[in-house]
Amino acid sequence: MTHRRLPTDLTPNEITALLEEKRRSGETILDLTETNPTKAGLGGAGPAELQALADPRGSVYEPSPKGLPAAREAVARYYEERRAVVPQPDDLVLVASTSEAYAHLFRLLCEPEGEVLVPRPSYPLFEPLAALEGVRVEHYRLAYDHRWRLDLDSLEGALSERTRAVVLVQPNNPTGSCLSAEETAAVVSLCAERGIAIISDEVFGDFPWPPSTALLPSLFGERRALTFVLSGLSKLCGMPQMKAAWIAVSGPEKDKEAALLGLEWIADLFLSVSTPVQLAIPTLLQARSRFHAAVRGRLETNLSRLHALGNREDGWRVQKGEGGWSAVLEAPPAAGDVATEALRRHNVLVHPGHFYDLPSDGSVVVSLLPEPMIFAKGVDLLTGLA
Repeated sequence: MTHRRLPTDLTPNEITALLEEKRRSGETILDLTETNPTKAGLGGAGPAELQALADPRGSVYEPSPKGLPAAREAVARYYEERRAVVPQPDDLVLVASTSEAYAHLFRLLCEPEGEVLVPRPSYPLFEPLAALEGVRVEHYRLAYDHRWRLDLDSLEGALSERTRAVVLVQPNNPTGSCLSAEETAAVVSLCAERGIAIISDEVFGDFPWPPSTALLPSLFGERRALTFVLSGLSKLCGMPQMKAAWIAVSGPEKDKEAALLGLEWIADLFLSVSTPVQLAIPTLLQARSRFHAAVRGRLETNLSRLHALGNREDGWRVQKGEGGWSAVLEAPPAAGDVATEALRRHNVLVHPGHFYDLPSDGSVVVSLLPEPMIFAKGVDLLTGLA
């Protein structure tokens, strides 16, 4: 008998069922949801990266719960290059993925039925991960009015005696939004006053939307509240197949040290990151600039196509964002169920906004990574529905 933490209904939703039906019949799908860089012609390992994975030291098993020192030192150098700070490798814990990072942190911070606050809208990952750990999820609101803003009243209203962490996602997936400096300061102050941890998911933090090249906000090194910054090779290097990510811990010294001891104990139970990948991390991080340049070019081209919608008079708009690999499109008010109709009539796959708890019924989410010809054709068919 399965546990109550698992979902009771695994029936495919309408779009998934329709997509499976079309693929079984051999129809070609214009997939505007593809965020896997290895399938979008952007990611993958070159000769140097493959050679690094063949390091003969990978045949020896010498487990290190927090991760091999050389790997953590390479991650620390990445943050030093990006933020002009001097991080300590001992403040880093390697994990297989950010999903595993969340699971470890829920175990670390929460008793059964403890609560974490997550943004709405956002990627629909937190609820199932939390449920598996017996943790409750409460939401705080991001509101859109020409730009996405934090509803601080909703955040404060969601706090309770059970709240153990506030999750920030910067840039948010799918909205592409970041908190302003003032909003961030308010969240940090609130968490510091109440002894609540911050989990800052920054996996898309190196991908500002062109033409901007400015660094996106980060809580790396935050000292006022216990803070866990998440990132990894999946987005940073376009290598989701390598299965390596990390948690960077900061905050008041006593809290930080206790958290690191707890995370080391948890990580020692799993030892999830393979030795060959850990040995390759220095090389993989050094080679990331090629991938970043390719992604920047793709973002620039596809965002230009979306921004051109603003010149039309039929009501289609792209919402403003600051970074990441996805964008939210607003359909005209009378457009109806755009996502289902786009797939049914034109074989164009997009995600409906309600997948992410977006407040607008007519909104859809598209990835910015598809090849430009596919993207342009799909957008043309999509916006021709209304």
